[in-house]
Amino acid sequence: MDYLRCIQDSIDYIEENLQACITVDELAKIAGFSPYHYYRVFNAYVGIPVVEYMRNRRLAHAATELACGRRISDIAMAYGFDTYNGFAKAFRKVYGCSPEKYRIHVSGQPPQKVNLLLLAQYNLKGSIVVEPKIVMKPAARIAGFELKTTCADGRNMREIPAFWGSMMPEKFDVLHKQLHVVHHNEIGACLPPDPTTGDFSYVIAVEVQDYDGVAPDMFRGEIPEATYAVFRVPPVESTEGPEFSNAIQGTWKYIHGTWFPNSGYEFAEGKVDYELYYEGTKVEIYIPIVKKA
Repeated sequence: MDYLRCIQDSIDYIEENLQACITVDELAKIAGFSPYHYYRVFNAYVGIPVVEYMRNRRLAHAATELACGRRISDIAMAYGFDTYNGFAKAFRKVYGCSPEKYRIHVSGQPPQKVNLLLLAQYNLKGSIVVEPKIVMKPAARIAGFELKTTCADGRNMREIPAFWGSMMPEKFDVLHKQLHVVHHNEIGACLPPDPTTGDFSYVIAVEVQDYDGVAPDMFRGEIPEATYAVFRVPPVESTEGPEFSNAIQGTWKYIHGTWFPNSGYEFAEGKVDYELYYEGTKVEIYIPIVKKA
């Protein structure tokens, strides 16, 4: 039995019936498993429980419909939410803002159906199952260490992971103990490249309140205000070894190769894209975007 294909069949069914009442027993029968086994296999392949997956996909489609001007309460009812308050609470949990605020930024492009076979090509398992969050973030000061690299011949794909590997504990101590940080999450930011040569700077930094304590040879700069599509990198067990960097690189390939062409957005010129590293293995990728004209 091809488990991936069986789970994909149930995902296809969910996508075609998002406004209907779907049960786990029904999905298990489509996949050819017992309900208990289906629940575990789905979670292993997709990364979240099937009930949470269905709620997130309904929210993703509802978010898209916000662009058409339809009443929010009608959209909520269409996707199985009995009350506006219940819909707004679930929406805020996933997208980080109210449906009314999100409506300003949504492109109106229908969210792509999840394709496990496609995601496998990017080495992504338990991966991207909903549209990214769209958030607005104010300008932020950052300080840290700089790598000058280039897109030519894929050098950045080799040099950036090596740059992270070269960061000694003493350098992280400087970031977290010497500087006046806003939070202790680390930032890996790509500054706008030279359009002719592809040369650019990549910095490992933290967000700071001010530049006090920043040594003269360290990088200091600003991430400008922007609207971002925020993607969560699939979780891995450890930051050690190639699995962690492969998950990050695979997510970047997915964003540029699959999401962007079908999103209704384009990269915001002159803005900064970056990775946000939380404690443990949680990573989010922030892509500055504008709606396509």
